[in-house]
Amino acid sequence: MQVAKQSHQDQEQASWEASVSSWVDGEGEIRPEELDSPYGRHVWDTYHLIGDAMRNEELAIKPSDLFYARISKAIDAEPHIVAPRISRHALMRTSLSGLAVVAAMASVAWVASPYFFPSTSGPSNVQVLASSGDDARIADYLDAHREIVGASPVRQASFEVSR
Repeated sequence: MQVAKQSHQDQEQASWEASVSSWVDGEGEIRPEELDSPYGRHVWDTYHLIGDAMRNEELAIKPSDLFYARISKAIDAEPHIVAPRISRHALMRTSLSGLAVVAAMASVAWVASPYFFPSTSGPSNVQVLASSGDDARIADYLDAHREIVGASPVRQASFEVSR
């Protein structure tokens, strides 16, 4: 609870300081009652000093060579960020698992494609070897399945035994 309260106060202060910055830049209407405190006057003076230093280089503070040396030393002392080394085993394992996912998706697409892209040229060119005149029950059975599934997935077979 304390952290959330502190975060809210920090946001309000940043917002107030942004409005002071806009007042200094002449972009907003100045509200003097908000600057009537030691902190308000300090922020107002600091923002004016920043603006003056940006417009005139003679007012800017020139860092010494010792300052630049300390900055360089601090940068050199920072730890280097190095990318982790990937072993061949880890690379192969990652590659093979990706390949397995692609193969699974391709097989699902292959199997499901007749359902998503049915033949537009009418019934499939499957040869009908069983005649409906031989047994009317078989024809009724096949017609019922053809109505449920469609023409292409059903394969008609001959029920005659060849000798």
